[in-house]
Amino acid sequence: MLNPSECILYSGGAAGAESCFGGMAEQYGLQEVNFSFEGHQSERTRGLRILTTDELALKDVSLSYVSKLMNRQFTSAPLFRKVLQSICWQVSSAHEVFVVGEIMPDDTVKGGTGWGAEFSKICNKRLLVFDQNKDAWFRWDSAWVPAPDARITERLFTGTGTRFLEENGKKAIIELFKRSFKA
Repeated sequence: MLNPSECILYSGGAAGAESCFGGMAEQYGLQEVNFSFEGHQSERTRGLRILTTDELALKDVSLSYVSKLMNRQFTSAPLFRKVLQSICWQVSSAHEVFVVGEIMPDDTVKGGTGWGAEFSKICNKRLLVFDQNKDAWFRWDSAWVPAPDARITERLFTGTGTRFLEENGKKAIIELFKRSFKA
């Protein structure tokens, strides 16, 4: 098992899944880094890391590329672009990525959170998604495979997901931490 004091959760600190990941990290004694930017609402303030305009630009991504990759249209609003850039900071900082959301029929994950999952695939990071509709964990291995005993195996990991966290999603995060760290 990992020593919690040596682990770092990278997240965005937003309401929902990210806030729950952060609360569990604090409860278990992990370090926490929440990437954000000026004008963005963060529910978690512990480990808040405000990215500068120059830092955000380092992780700029083509919205047309993201839209094509994920088979949907995304807004070109500056705020959304900054959210995608901050997600890139979360994923690139970690060795594995945990997402709570919904896996779509095209193997992407629903919503803006889906970019974190897709970027994880591109970066060849270990990726696990808890699908709230299917009430189960899945691991990406060129296709989604069941991962009923999902656990954190790397000291540096990302925890992200939907703002619309349901009870089963919250329970999945709690159980993930229980399986991964000594109480």
